[in-house]
Amino acid sequence: MIRLGYPCENLTLRASTNHTLRLASLSEERVWAKVAENLKDLERILRWNPGHGFHLFRVGQHLIPFASHPAFPYDWEGAHKAELSRLGALARALGQRLSMHPAQYVNPGSPSPKVVERSLAELRYSARVLSLMGAEDGVLVLHLGGAYGDKPGALRRFVENLRGEGEVLRYLALENDERLWGVEEVMEAAEALGVRVVVDALHHALNPGRLSLEEALALAFPTWQGRPKVHLASQDPARRPGAHAFYVAREDWERLLAALPAPADLMLEAKGKERALQPLLDKVGA
Repeated sequence: MIRLGYPCENLTLRASTNHTLRLASLSEERVWAKVAENLKDLERILRWNPGHGFHLFRVGQHLIPFASHPAFPYDWEGAHKAELSRLGALARALGQRLSMHPAQYVNPGSPSPKVVERSLAELRYSARVLSLMGAEDGVLVLHLGGAYGDKPGALRRFVENLRGEGEVLRYLALENDERLWGVEEVMEAAEALGVRVVVDALHHALNPGRLSLEEALALAFPTWQGRPKVHLASQDPARRPGAHAFYVAREDWERLLAALPAPADLMLEAKGKERALQPLLDKVGA
């Protein structure tokens, strides 16, 4: 059985969990307003999803804008704990699996102590959100980041800097990328940390290393105790390699389904969000 999800916003509802503001505008009043907007839209999305065939949702990193920044103006955890708990209970009741996915600037393997410090702060914020929401099957997805001209050194720093991060490791899943880190290398870091591996099918097509998609999935799936997660998008032909198209192409959908070794949770990372598979579903009358 395949369960489907999408990230951050719902185009049909015009709802987003990523409403934010500029750092220069950071104040308690303005952050409160953005958080309230994000939480309201999160509830709308959670309530909409089950009736439309979706069981996963990726919460936007800006759910609480600048929460990991040293200039954040108030105790966000204390202020929003009750509402996050309520929405987490709603997600569980509606069968919604939650995840988060920090952006490319999060690089625990960086040689810069300042970058590492900021990266760990963002990861701790993300893991704390999932904990406060009671997301027992929640997932915190992360790329390995830069190689900095020394892949073994970057990988070693990545592992060393994350070893003691218990709450982060509880949710962490590492993902391959389209340029630097293939599934085999991601597996090395995941095994050292005792965490899971997310295979991104588009990234793997662009950076397969020695593995077929079937072999990559067969390696990654045993790292999961619960349902494995996989990412799927199609290449936008007008943009750089790795850029996501609005819809998922039939051939990419069918290729992944044929390669899956077991039931999985599938995150559709297409720009079309919940509409990503619509042309395929229309053809079969779904």
